Amino acid sequence: MLTGEIRNKVDQIWNAFWSGGVSNPLSVIEQITYLLFIKRLDDLHTLEESKAETLGLEMERRIFPEGNDDKGRAYEDMRWSRFKNFEAREMMEVVDEHVFPFLRQLGEEGSSYGKHMKDARLGFSSPSLLSKVVEMLDQIPMDDRDTKGDLYEYMLGKIASAGQNGQFRTPRHIIQLMVELTAPTPDDVICDPASGTCGFLVAAGEYLRANHPELFRNEKQRAHFHKDMFHGFDFDPTMLRIGAMNMVLHGVEDADISYRDSLAEEHNADAGKYSLILANPPFAGSLDYDSTAKDLQKIVKTKKTELLFVGLFLRLLKTGGRAAVVVPDGVLFGASKAHKEIRRMLVEDHKLDAVIKLPSGVFRPYAGVSTAILVFTKTGVGGTDHVWFYDLQADGISLDDKRTPLLPPEKMGPVPVEALSDAEHEKNNLPDLLRRWAEKDGSETANSPTAQSFCVSLAEITASDYDLSLNRYKEVEYVEAEHQSPADIIAELRSIENDISDGLTQLEEMLS
Repeated sequence: MLTGEIRNKVDQIWNAFWSGGVSNPLSVIEQITYLLFIKRLDDLHTLEESKAETLGLEMERRIFPEGNDDKGRAYEDMRWSRFKNFEAREMMEVVDEHVFPFLRQLGEEGSSYGKHMKDARLGFSSPSLLSKVVEMLDQIPMDDRDTKGDLYEYMLGKIASAGQNGQFRTPRHIIQLMVELTAPTPDDVICDPASGTCGFLVAAGEYLRANHPELFRNEKQRAHFHKDMFHGFDFDPTMLRIGAMNMVLHGVEDADISYRDSLAEEHNADAGKYSLILANPPFAGSLDYDSTAKDLQKIVKTKKTELLFVGLFLRLLKTGGRAAVVVPDGVLFGASKAHKEIRRMLVEDHKLDAVIKLPSGVFRPYAGVSTAILVFTKTGVGGTDHVWFYDLQADGISLDDKRTPLLPPEKMGPVPVEALSDAEHEKNNLPDLLRRWAEKDGSETANSPTAQSFCVSLAEITASDYDLSLNRYKEVEYVEAEHQSPADIIAELRSIENDISDGLTQLEEMLS
């Protein structure tokens, strides 16, 4: 949990960028990411130095080599702990002409630290701005993993614009909900094929830390957590850098955050590799057949990105693997052959567990599109007996562009610190959703279609041409209203009119 003091320091850094002429939020985050990366390299190097000195051994990993670079500058000067004390112009020269070429060199050598820094460039407009930001970042305590992670999340929250390809940041509480629904385990291999800032992967890691702390006492599981568990793909280099740093600052040492156009590249190498997929992919409309991966076209013949992504999820999941993904409402009821076929596959060939209708304002101010969360398991042999539907009407935040919290922090999210009253449930349905989810195969099956959540049988879905929209099955209870008869209403109006007339007459008599 960030303190008010740290938040204020972050806001001051942000304002320094704005007053220094860097106004694009993504550019600000990218430059801060570079600086945090440079600071982390120095922290790792310092840790190795301390370990070697304590044990009386040579350093195993020397990030900054001994000697000078090809321009004659000592590598020692490129460490954060050294250049932070330089005068502004010298600091600018060292960072721009020596540190950044060193970062790009790390990237070209394939270092796990540097693979996303191949085209890193310093974007500061003046030495004074760089010096000011370095000083401010240095004053923020980053010894604690939670603080580092929360700090970065707070900065990411300032990105308030959607990308050109339809991507936008998923609200943290919706991510947490999807993670809680799928309950990651220490043996999972988790993938987000449209990872962006890696919010889903970060949340899955935090869930494991909270619910399976024993995994860090098992050498094999600990190594799996840091190296083999998390996989994120994106085709935006800026997002890759931001996402990779997000994972590092949340304590995942070497996550696989890779450049990939998930819909354009073949997936033979990792087909059936992942046991859990969490995603909110961008929906940019249609692609050309020629630019779409042929293995996806075999699953679903379409140019629609939202359908191709569902096909991709099925392609990447191993048998028994599960997924929680956001889709636009059109996937649920679209009438095209491809729409019906992808729904048929989910229901008949695999196990569709749930359809959760989200309120249309949940992604504001980025987009007002209506969406739903699909939760399913890849089986290849069917298994859908019934599908659980939930009508999420409130997520704890106002559904307008301002997205103002409606409850105090301790009563927000899917797992609030304090229990909610009935009145508070009306403002935050997420805890109720999780409670009912646990009973989806039990007491929930007896719910009426008039309830907020209910189950629909496979036979009924099949008979409805695999329509998965909640409104197709939900029944609205109409309460008959009692009204006065027209004669009584007219009589009442006449009585009021007579009273007014009598009052006016009395007033005239008083004035005359």
